[in-house]
Amino acid sequence: MHAVLNFPDISPVVFTVPLGPYSFPIYWYAVAYIVGIVLARWIVLTLIRRPWLWKNETPPLTPEQWESLVTWIIVGIIAGGRLGYVLFYADWAWWLDPLRVLNLRDGGMSFHGGFAGVVIAGLVFCLRNGIRILPLADAIAVSTPQGLLFGRLANFVNAELWGRETDFPWAFIFPGIDAQTCTNAIVGMCARHPSQLYEAAGEGLILGAILFYLAFRTKALQKSGLLMGLFIAGYGTVRFLVEFVRQPDAQFVSETNPIGYAVQFSDMGLTMGQMLSLPMILVGLFFVVRAK
Repeated sequence: MHAVLNFPDISPVVFTVPLGPYSFPIYWYAVAYIVGIVLARWIVLTLIRRPWLWKNETPPLTPEQWESLVTWIIVGIIAGGRLGYVLFYADWAWWLDPLRVLNLRDGGMSFHGGFAGVVIAGLVFCLRNGIRILPLADAIAVSTPQGLLFGRLANFVNAELWGRETDFPWAFIFPGIDAQTCTNAIVGMCARHPSQLYEAAGEGLILGAILFYLAFRTKALQKSGLLMGLFIAGYGTVRFLVEFVRQPDAQFVSETNPIGYAVQFSDMGLTMGQMLSLPMILVGLFFVVRAK
């Protein structure tokens, strides 16, 4: 018998706010977004207020400008993340009901879409206000892994985005009919990779610690684009590797494509997550080389 772990009994709802005859649940996923944004705001402010970390001791923007940009970033995260999910992962039924896009309880968010939304919002803001783009992008890169950490932990609590079936001793038995549909169930139960925790460790803890150290303990911020490039390439690499053990969305899986490749070449292929991550790795490496 293989040793596996039972999924912890944690409610996806943190608490419920009663308002008359109605009640509004507050989910861990929403809390993760809020905490991630608050931490990102604080980290960038901390970097801005340390001019000696920057080239010519000149931060890319003032604290007041950063406060204004945070609002733009929040809009970019939500709009880009939602549209990215619909474009990259949703099935065709979504296009028959466009209002479904506005229901955030139905479906999810895409990191790659949210990333694109932040890039667009940041570029527009910088061009309108004459702000240097690459130094600002470096600061935002340092502040982002913390949000990814909390977001992936929320995915785990929600028992979503789990991995493929496995007999590893740290495999979890996730609840739900979909999670328990396996080809080789162990002792009648399907154990899966906790891919959310893999991403939380790689995208959040490890990548965040590296960027934090480089920003505050070295002169990395004086090389414009270096930390941004490391973040983009680092995230892309972690996501590309985790995709080998992460269960793809159901619409990509079929009898002839059990692995769930978005693009298939005979017995090999790439998942949608890998296809979106490969350009990130290449772009990130380009900026690293350019900065050095």
